[in-house]
Amino acid sequence: MSNWSCEWLLCLAVVGVVLGTAKAADKPAAEQIPVGPELQNIPVEEIEKAFEGKTPPEGVRMYLAIVRGSRMGAGEGWFGPGQSRYDWKWLRQRCGAADDATHLTEGQFPGPAAWFARFDRNRDGVVSPQDLDWSEDNPWVEQAYLANRLFRKIDPSGDGKLTRAEWLAFFDKVAADREFVTSGELRDAWLAGMTGGFLPGDAPTKETLLKGLFAGEVGSLHEGPALGDRAPDFKLQTQDRSQTVQLSQVIGSKPVVLVFGNFTCGPFRSMYPEVDEIAVRYRDQANFLAVYVREAHPTDGWAMRSNETVGVAVSQPKSLAERRAVAAQCTERLKPSIPLLVDDIDDATGHAYSGMPARLYVINSAGQVVYKGGRGPFGFKAGEMEQALLMTLLDESPKTTTAAKP
Repeated sequence: MSNWSCEWLLCLAVVGVVLGTAKAADKPAAEQIPVGPELQNIPVEEIEKAFEGKTPPEGVRMYLAIVRGSRMGAGEGWFGPGQSRYDWKWLRQRCGAADDATHLTEGQFPGPAAWFARFDRNRDGVVSPQDLDWSEDNPWVEQAYLANRLFRKIDPSGDGKLTRAEWLAFFDKVAADREFVTSGELRDAWLAGMTGGFLPGDAPTKETLLKGLFAGEVGSLHEGPALGDRAPDFKLQTQDRSQTVQLSQVIGSKPVVLVFGNFTCGPFRSMYPEVDEIAVRYRDQANFLAVYVREAHPTDGWAMRSNETVGVAVSQPKSLAERRAVAAQCTERLKPSIPLLVDDIDDATGHAYSGMPARLYVINSAGQVVYKGGRGPFGFKAGEMEQALLMTLLDESPKTTTAAKP
C-alpha cells in the first residue's frame, strides 16, 4: 500500500472519529435530560439510551411509562413501595428475638397489647415478616386495593364511610326483591363497567395523563425528602384560617405524621377515614397534620365519572381563596379530626414533599423523615404508616408502657 493510501485511510479514520464524537455529543446525556414538559421534544429512544444502566428520576420514569402505554397501574412509572427506617429485622431485634425467629408473640413485644395487635395484620396471633410486607406483590396488599375499589363503587356519599342504610340499599338493588344474592350476582354488580381496574368512566387517555403529569395533578415532578433527611419546614394556615401552623414549631417532643391529599382523589377520600382513626388512636403519642394539595381530578383535567356520581365536581383552583373553598368541601365531606392546612397556590409544600395526589410521612422527634409512603394512590397505606409510627415510638421510648387510646 502506498504512502498516499495510508495517509488517506488515516484521514478517513480521523474524520470518522470526529463525526462519531460529534454525533454522540448531539445525544443528551442523563444529566442533560430535563424533568418537565421538554421531555416531549426528545425521542423516547434517546431518553432511554441516556439512562441506560442508570435509574432515571421519578418524573422521567413516569413520562416513559405513560408514552409506552401505562394506565397508571401499581408498580408502573414512579409508583413504588414506601420507605421506612424500620423493618422486620429492626422489630425482631427490638423484641429481643433470635436472628432466625420466624415470628413474634405478644409476650415478646415490649409495648402495649393494643400496639401488638396493629402489627398483627392478618390477625393470626403472631407477628411475622408477612405482616410488615406492604409491597405491591404481597397478596394481602393486592386484595386490599381491590377491596377499596369495590368499596368506592358502593359508597354513594363518597366519604369513605359505608352506613348500614347504604349497605342495605346496595343489597336490595342487587337482590331485586329477593331475600338473598348469589356470588355471581354480587360479582356482576361490583365489576359492571370496570375497565382495566378503573371504575366506569374513569379510564384516562394518554394525552390526559401527559397533561396531568406536567400540571402536577397526577403527582409532583419533585421527589421529596429522602429517609433521614430533615423534614422541609413550612408555614400554612388551616382551611378556616383560624390557625397558622409551622412544622418546625410542632417537631420536638412527639413524632409528627403528615397526611397529604385532595378532594377530587377518590382513593384518598375512601382511605382517609382509616388515617383519622389512627390519629384518634395515637392522639396522645404523636401530632397529626393534614396538608391540602392540588386537585388530582378536576373537571378541567383528568375528570372522573365516579366523582360526579357522588357530587364531587370542581375545577382546578386558580387562587388560594378558591383552594380554601374546595378544602372546605373536603372538610364538610370527610369531617377530619386533625388540622387541615391548605398549601399555597404555588404548591410549595406539595412539591417539597412530593405530596400530590396523596402521601403519608412520619417524622421523628429529631425532625428526620423516618417513613416516606409511596406515591398515592397505591402508596397511600394507612396501615403501613401506623406500623412505622409505632416503631418510631418504640425507638424513642424504650420503656413505653402507656397504651394508646381505643
